[in-house]
Amino acid sequence: MAREVWRHGGVRSAPAQGAGNRERAAEEAAGRGDARYGSVKGCRQGKALSPQAKREAVAAIRKKVNISERRACRLVGLSRSVLHYKAKLDHENDALRARLVELAHERRRFGYRRLHAMMEREGIQANHKRVHRLYREAGLAVRRRRRRHGAMIEREQLALPSGPNQVWSIDFVMDALSNGRRLKCLTVVDDFTKEAVDIVVDHGISGLYVARALEQAARLRGYPKALRTDQGPEFTSRALNQWAYANGVTLKLIQPGKPTQNAYIESFNGKFRDECLNEHWFTSLAHARALIAAWRQDYNEQRPHSALNYLSPAEFAAKYRATADAPAAFQELV
Repeated sequence: MAREVWRHGGVRSAPAQGAGNRERAAEEAAGRGDARYGSVKGCRQGKALSPQAKREAVAAIRKKVNISERRACRLVGLSRSVLHYKAKLDHENDALRARLVELAHERRRFGYRRLHAMMEREGIQANHKRVHRLYREAGLAVRRRRRRHGAMIEREQLALPSGPNQVWSIDFVMDALSNGRRLKCLTVVDDFTKEAVDIVVDHGISGLYVARALEQAARLRGYPKALRTDQGPEFTSRALNQWAYANGVTLKLIQPGKPTQNAYIESFNGKFRDECLNEHWFTSLAHARALIAAWRQDYNEQRPHSALNYLSPAEFAAKYRATADAPAAFQELV
């Protein structure tokens, strides 16, 4: 075997020298971006390469220069374990994605957090980040209307009642039938439990009509201590004032032009319009009443509410009743 005499008397074999030359050739090619190693060009400079690009660079080096896999990985800065890694098929993700898409089609206006809460109710255990990733990959993101940014003013935060039937908020939401005839919806919400106490639907609703609707709701669940409204003519009518006085209900009128003072009902009305009114084409008054009543029931019994730790209003009310004699436990629930 041919040997080379070193400067200080040592020797090395020709094959070892050849291996060193091959490694230096690969290093020089990687450093100067040789055209023969185009895939290797970004290894030393420019943008950082992805693991897949580095795998291709290792293959290109080994194809052009006869060096070991270990040395090629060292040149491109890739771990050998990453080089041989193969993604495993995740059948759990397939099942989770299928159910997520199914729920999203049933609940077209729900975001990933509410869909995640719905799946947890079904016993499907999945991290919310995982659900969010699958939600984005499936293209299920809900389109939101852009809000207009008003003046930067300090807003007063509404005091949260400490129990049901302390404050009800009421307001009107307008819509129309398919023939263009007007629909007027009276929405009534319990500020504490977030329950939709009632949604009255008709072509026209007067102050007397409002008083009668509230009386009917109060007979089912008790009278509220206070009623928060805007200063619309129906809510400042003599009929509603007489009803409130006769039943010991305090009327809380918000200031004109300040809907944020009635924020709970305004938030509810936004969900009502987005998830119900905008999703249906009402052909008649009876049709509208049936669909709105079904939505109200679903809202109270099924829909996760973010302010209630993603419980439905009915679930929250039931838990409150169970812990009503234990204030400390209730504080933990809230």
